[in-house]
Amino acid sequence: MEMNAEIKAELISIGAIDIDSSLLGRITIPTAGPGAGGKAFFFRSGKRRVRLVMDEGSPLRAIRDNGDIVILKGGRELVRGTIEEELIHCPEQAYITMSERCIYDCKFCPVPRLDGKVKSTDELLALVEEAHSLGNMKGISITSGVEESPEKEVERALLLVRALRKYNVPIGVSVYPTKDSSRLLKEAGASEIKYNVETMDREIYDRYCKKPPLDFTLQCLRDAVSIFGKNYVFTNFIVGLGETDEIVEEQYEELAKIGVIPILRAVGVHPLRFGELEAERPTKERLLKLTKMARRILDKYGLDAGAAKTMCLPCTGCDLNPHIDL
Repeated sequence: MEMNAEIKAELISIGAIDIDSSLLGRITIPTAGPGAGGKAFFFRSGKRRVRLVMDEGSPLRAIRDNGDIVILKGGRELVRGTIEEELIHCPEQAYITMSERCIYDCKFCPVPRLDGKVKSTDELLALVEEAHSLGNMKGISITSGVEESPEKEVERALLLVRALRKYNVPIGVSVYPTKDSSRLLKEAGASEIKYNVETMDREIYDRYCKKPPLDFTLQCLRDAVSIFGKNYVFTNFIVGLGETDEIVEEQYEELAKIGVIPILRAVGVHPLRFGELEAERPTKERLLKLTKMARRILDKYGLDAGAAKTMCLPCTGCDLNPHIDL
């Protein structure tokens, strides 16, 4: 069976699968965000793609059958397809992380606990060149934790963007915003920008997001739209931290109204964060309901989640894209 929106929603709602590593090709381990440090792969079926974490305890199991990868649930075939090769972190993009450390301590993110590497500019440029040599690099995405300050990360991103323009592909940047980051990154050659709100429920934000105030991020998103334009500014909006669907809809529309495309991201609790937050991964039904809501709101404000060229929206691995998956 080929993957449809309902099957993809079910796979995202579980998020993990039991698979023999011998079935995997070239994979990269993410070093930023809530999925940092975990082994995962990209599964494609028909026109859709999903990213699944490897976990022997998952109710999903993958096997090989006549050249296909078949995903089973309860011994029954759920969907069949193939495993996609990655460039860096995702297919068709070089998705690079500058700093694998963070001075902030958001409770849903393992990065502050991983004590990861801070890559030099030369190392990052070499990674992109390697990805380019593999072929089919359609975009470059830059993300980062915060080693010392958001300002320093923006400075490093500026150097990278200027150096990477030679590849003549769209460049997306996802960093903590600063007062002038949007203008500086646009002038350097960035095509798209992402500043993550994480959640728009202010009580939840104050409880779990140990970083600059939400209002500052919202102002930076407004500024970014005025500089990059509609359809080129994004934000991650985590679902499953205790917010209601009514709050999601109300705040999703608040973001879309100012020209921002929110990405609804199913929460995942990393083992390093067990006991630090109350979270419940959204069900298949909730994911479909909220994605249909998202499409209706995006259409209302003339936004197209299928137009993005970099970062999460064109990848579609971790989320349901309202204009690609529905």
